[in-house]
Amino acid sequence: MVGAALELLAWRSPLLKRTLRSITHRYYISDTEVNHVAHNLALKGATHIIVPSHWDSSIDGGFLSRAAANGIKINRLNGLHGHVHLSPGIHPNKVSEPPNVLVRLLKGGGIHDSNELLAIPDSAYDGLKITSASEDEYDGDVWLLDRELSRHDGVITQSVTLASEAALLGTPTLLVTKAKRGFINRLQEDGYPLFVWSEPCEGDGWQNMLAQFLAGMYLTDAIETEEWPDARSQLAGFLSMKLID
Repeated sequence: MVGAALELLAWRSPLLKRTLRSITHRYYISDTEVNHVAHNLALKGATHIIVPSHWDSSIDGGFLSRAAANGIKINRLNGLHGHVHLSPGIHPNKVSEPPNVLVRLLKGGGIHDSNELLAIPDSAYDGLKITSASEDEYDGDVWLLDRELSRHDGVITQSVTLASEAALLGTPTLLVTKAKRGFINRLQEDGYPLFVWSEPCEGDGWQNMLAQFLAGMYLTDAIETEEWPDARSQLAGFLSMKLID
């Protein structure tokens, strides 16, 4: 289960008053090191764990070390979750005037939000044509939101998940958050256009970061990233699944 540790416990069915021993492989998939509650639940039911190769064990609360000690098989996926369900994006040849930027703000009700959210001032949007895709306020189909990312010149967001998807698609992205994730580091190391700000949005430092992001929208032709990994096939192999074209 992808980040859904509670479902892994269903094989011990309280309704049937017995365990379903025919379910011999129970997979837990995560790319969020700080999701400690789910990790602790996964240790009670998982037989296999799949995490990305860039997983940062220093912030996972000892999850992987305890999993190994419990005999749970750990598989390392070479890629982000976006490498599995996305394909490299195609962008407009030139930046719109004014630049067309998608903005996604979070409401703050998530389990980690209180420690990670930073307010983005309205002045950050000056001179931009904004498409609002904030949590619970998006007029379009939220399940198709990822398709909009490569259609915009840039993205400004508080969401680390959306930021990772936008950057993978080659859309310059300004992520404002205090969140720590291994995949944020990997995106930056692999050359994706991700600009991360983790302090209050004020002062010369913030203005310089904003200026870098705005300039980045005009420099997409110069972006050089690592080759897109075949994480989809690798994941299917871990799960012993056959891909359907």
